[in-house]
Amino acid sequence: MARVPGVSIDQLPAELQPLYAAFSGTYGNFGNQVRVMAHSPAALRHICGLMMEWREQGNLPRRAVEVAVVTVSHLNRCPYCVAHHGPVLLDLGLTPEAIDGILEPVPHGFEPLDVLVRDYARLVIERPWGIRDRVFEDLRGTFSNAQIVELTLRISLCNLFNQLNEAMQIEPEDGVLEEASARGLRPALAQAQRP
Repeated sequence: MARVPGVSIDQLPAELQPLYAAFSGTYGNFGNQVRVMAHSPAALRHICGLMMEWREQGNLPRRAVEVAVVTVSHLNRCPYCVAHHGPVLLDLGLTPEAIDGILEPVPHGFEPLDVLVRDYARLVIERPWGIRDRVFEDLRGTFSNAQIVELTLRISLCNLFNQLNEAMQIEPEDGVLEEASARGLRPALAQAQRP
């Protein structure tokens, strides 16, 4: 159970209820997370609204986004996000071994773009002050400037979600861990690697 009680959909103003409902169902099964976020209606409005707008626009390849999200979630040892996003990577063609070993030098089945995105996500989280110009030259080989900015924002926002989940002890929704495990993933591996 999370460290704060959840806010129910009927406790929110009518204009925020569609966002809450989307994040509890149609956008993804993030009900436990949205119940905590709803304590800050501005966060719900702007952060969840931004996530929905990005998905609708489709500016970035979905696989690149998910590689970045799972990388950040492994770095932050957040099983909640690994359990939610790992299965998406399975659907996009990666193996359970590649997803569980995403921080390995070159996971089996990774394409050069996957490695580039994974390595960039690591740099943004671990040492944003030390990213060399060469990394951006490599990114520009595939992405526009607008896409690089959005990718960086998505990496940073995933970091925020990971920290929220861990600090507030938000548990995965019923069945999420079981589904990921049934598909060959080990989302608890990230958590088990804690110091």
